[in-house]
Amino acid sequence: MYRSGDLVAWRADGTLEFLGRTDGQVKVRGFRVETGEVEAALVTHPAVGDAAVVPHTDPASGRTVLVGHVVPAGGAPVPGAAELRAHLAVSLPEHMLPAVFSTLEALPLTANGKVDRQALPAPRQRLATGTDYEAPATPTEELIAQVWQELLGAERVGVRDDFFELGGDSLLALRTVSRINALFGTAMAPRALFDGPTVAETAASVEELVLAELESAAGTS
Repeated sequence: MYRSGDLVAWRADGTLEFLGRTDGQVKVRGFRVETGEVEAALVTHPAVGDAAVVPHTDPASGRTVLVGHVVPAGGAPVPGAAELRAHLAVSLPEHMLPAVFSTLEALPLTANGKVDRQALPAPRQRLATGTDYEAPATPTEELIAQVWQELLGAERVGVRDDFFELGGDSLLALRTVSRINALFGTAMAPRALFDGPTVAETAASVEELVLAELESAAGTS
């Protein structure tokens, strides 16, 4: 016998009826994630005093992602999303990394002194990625930024913003590359987005492919 963390009811006919979970385990992108494990890893960062991790479903895209709510340690500057993700990536797999972070002065508590997860605010703004906003400078960059804004549900995307720090994942990367290839008539491989996850890098990859195809067409004419 072992404790599974499942909440069940033993019915009169002897069957067990599953009612839910008694712990913080949630399902995100097909993976079961123990949010307490992510929280424990977050508070090992010296600038994080407290943390709560909850799932959030974006109403626009229907995607469910993890949101990390952090309370800075006394007097410490608020860590950026890139720094927090890098810190977590040392001990956690990619699917357990929050896609969005928010900073709070304190976590809301219930009358019993436990974290009131229902009272945690819906994510409105991600923490800074550590780069200043830089507007797209070319038509290619503008189109790619528009694709990212639509699929990621972001209000604004700069050419130095990282696709994965803005909430992208491997499944969304496939959709993004497919959309980009349809727009430009290219055959860019998904690996290119992983190797160059900014708008500027993706635009450079697209332009290289377009140029190569033009040169190939000119050589055969």
